[in-house]
Amino acid sequence: MQNLKVLFEDNHLIVVNKLPGQLVQGDKTGDAPLGDLIKEYIKIKYNKPGEVFLGVVHRIDRPVSGIVIFARTSKALARMNELFREKKVDKTYWAVVKNKPPEDTGSLIHFLKKDEAKNKSKAYDHEVKNSQRSWLDYKLLGKSDNYYLLEVNPHTGRHHQIRVQLASMGCPIKGDVKYGFDRTNEDGSIHLHARSIQFMHPVKGEEIKLTAPVPDEVIWNFFDKNLPSES
Repeated sequence: MQNLKVLFEDNHLIVVNKLPGQLVQGDKTGDAPLGDLIKEYIKIKYNKPGEVFLGVVHRIDRPVSGIVIFARTSKALARMNELFREKKVDKTYWAVVKNKPPEDTGSLIHFLKKDEAKNKSKAYDHEVKNSQRSWLDYKLLGKSDNYYLLEVNPHTGRHHQIRVQLASMGCPIKGDVKYGFDRTNEDGSIHLHARSIQFMHPVKGEEIKLTAPVPDEVIWNFFDKNLPSES
């Protein structure tokens, strides 16, 4: 199970650090999704006979790395879904971009419209038909010779939201050619990482706060080593 990085698990939840390129759920490619790996892990670790229940609480895009929560019971799944609906889950992402944002900190509000055929979203500065209001905050955390590291806190969960909103600010994410970066990353990833998450445990009522290590890659490692540990 070398491709499975477990950050937290109990009888109700399992939280993993997804590698870039891993699918959260099955799609038309037919590639094995992360959920199948986790089911196999649970089956072996707890010697479970029969089918293992596993509910997908939320998703991140295939080329993105970082935290993904799965539920091990239907009760935990229903309650986690409610926490997400009520916006009681705080998520923080790290994004590596080529261009410096116009301000070191700021908020972005756009109206996003999804193009199903192209699996792409477009950002508008005003409401258009079938668009959804999208809001995030960002903060500049660090700089290398060629790139900038942004911390991003999304307040809504729209299709490709962080990718398209940062691109609309003139800061496409490294490797994200779909939204304007000039070249792909060799492994097909993009430099967007679901860094941390905070929520109340849906059954125990305890506060859970988790941080996912960045992928073992040159640029991520540079920023990880050159930032204060509390970032």
